[in-house]
Amino acid sequence: MGKAKILAVDDESDILELIRFNLEREGYKVSSAMTGEDCIKKTKEKLPDLLILDLMLPGMDGLDVCKVLKNDVKTSHIPIVILSAKGDESDIVAGLELGADDYITKPFSPKVLVSRVKTVLRRSAAAQASNGESVIKHGPLVIDTGRREVLLNSAKLDLTFSEFEILHLLAKRPGWVFTRGKIVNLIKGDGYPVTDRAIDVQIVGLRKKLGDAADLIETIRGVGYRFKD
Repeated sequence: MGKAKILAVDDESDILELIRFNLEREGYKVSSAMTGEDCIKKTKEKLPDLLILDLMLPGMDGLDVCKVLKNDVKTSHIPIVILSAKGDESDIVAGLELGADDYITKPFSPKVLVSRVKTVLRRSAAAQASNGESVIKHGPLVIDTGRREVLLNSAKLDLTFSEFEILHLLAKRPGWVFTRGKIVNLIKGDGYPVTDRAIDVQIVGLRKKLGDAADLIETIRGVGYRFKD
């Protein structure tokens, strides 16, 4: 993944230079954009492997950029790391709700940025590689999507439709944080109404059925849930 193409988007040239210097030193190919409109144009033209996106941009802001890219089938798979001075919990949740894969607040450590970029790229590659897999295994837990069956220590778990969908969603991308709203958007349908509050109830029931393996599902306070990496 050392040759991955990264597009950095920020309206401050010194920030772009700091990002470029540290990522190119790690072997990444880095290009840049200073407006949301230019970001969308360059992303659709060259399809980078990852986007580092500031929220406070002139013209179209970062959240609108994220929304446009995640709603386009051509670019929706591209992981986005938001890098912003807006560090309120509501800003972080808003970014993750729109499909961002990570959120780093300014001022930031270049070492932390590089580490987060490596992690997101690794997870993205793993997720793409597992898209065609019908069986997901995590230690004693086996999720068979073809049979819609979950085994724990070879014993079958009796899960509801929503519990299965939530478990499968989290388990196929270990380490990724899913907000409650994002979980709702990804599993709703088929006559099973799900609300943000209901997600918490489903997680409680799911953990109870997982027993000793309940800690595989981690709570990210104020944000949502993730499957232990």
